[in-house]
Amino acid sequence: MAVGAEAIFGDSVITTKLDSVIAWARESSMWPYVFGTACCAIEFMSVASSKFDISRFGAEVVRFSPRQADLMIVAGTISYKQAPVLKRIYDQMSEPKWVVSMGACACSGGFYDNYTTMQGIDEIIPVDVYVAGCPPRPEAILEALMQVQEKQAKQNSITKDFTQRKFKGSLDE
Repeated sequence: MAVGAEAIFGDSVITTKLDSVIAWARESSMWPYVFGTACCAIEFMSVASSKFDISRFGAEVVRFSPRQADLMIVAGTISYKQAPVLKRIYDQMSEPKWVVSMGACACSGGFYDNYTTMQGIDEIIPVDVYVAGCPPRPEAILEALMQVQEKQAKQNSITKDFTQRKFKGSLDE
């Protein structure tokens, strides 16, 4: 026997927790910002093509302003000269935000073991999902998006204070 709104409106109303609705909306509408610097950025373009279709995951609205994005995909080699720019763009994104490190160069510096290349972006910003490969296959990028969606679904949207993130990177004071 239905109680409350279900008794009055029948099957036309669904009741649930506000956290569940917000988590569902976030995981179904990711707005990525692609920080592409090398061949991994070209591989990301294939993910948006009709063969792999990133829009199945609600992430086809690629943003070119960090203030409108909630998912940063760092694709390619990051030099120490680019690190402050990457950090500033990450800081400009609104909370909650997620980061995907795409490719061997963004994850660990790749085969560039020299004084100019950063050995992983996790030195300056927190990374949620790492995608291996040089360059990674489009299927791996879609798998990373699904892992971010799982993290979004588990997150308490209202009760968690996102400003209290406990990450201290090499560029933080």
